Amino acid sequence: MDIMTLIDKIEDIITTARRLPLGNSIMINEQKLFDIIDEMRASIPDELKQARWIVKERQEMLAEADKEANAIIEEARKNAEQVASEQEIVKMAEAKANEIISDAKEKEREIRLGAEDYADEMLANLEVNLGKLLAAVQRGRDRLQGKIQPKS
Repeated sequence: MDIMTLIDKIEDIITTARRLPLGNSIMINEQKLFDIIDEMRASIPDELKQARWIVKERQEMLAEADKEANAIIEEARKNAEQVASEQEIVKMAEAKANEIISDAKEKEREIRLGAEDYADEMLANLEVNLGKLLAAVQRGRDRLQGKIQPKS
């Protein structure tokens, strides 16, 4: 289950709990709260698996981009060797090969940067979600311990 949904459940349990007279204390079903916390613990490994998958995908994208760049470079070199019969043709072939190599390196760079940006964005989202989860759990614990007064 989604961590944010579980946090919402905890907040719902706290906000709908019966208030005790003559104080700011509430009565909650302890087992329900522990069940939700157990679900949260179980879902965290899924979030970590997702982050690992993102990193693996990024590495595969980089490897594929590198492989494609090398294939393009090799193709450019082969083409340059085939065409290289006269001096002027050799110069033209070298210029074209360098252009293809430059284009391939630029394409590889763009793919690599895109993959890194994607992985960074996914990891940042995971970091934010885990931060929210930690804050929500701490608020729940603080409320249970009476450190924070519930909103009226």
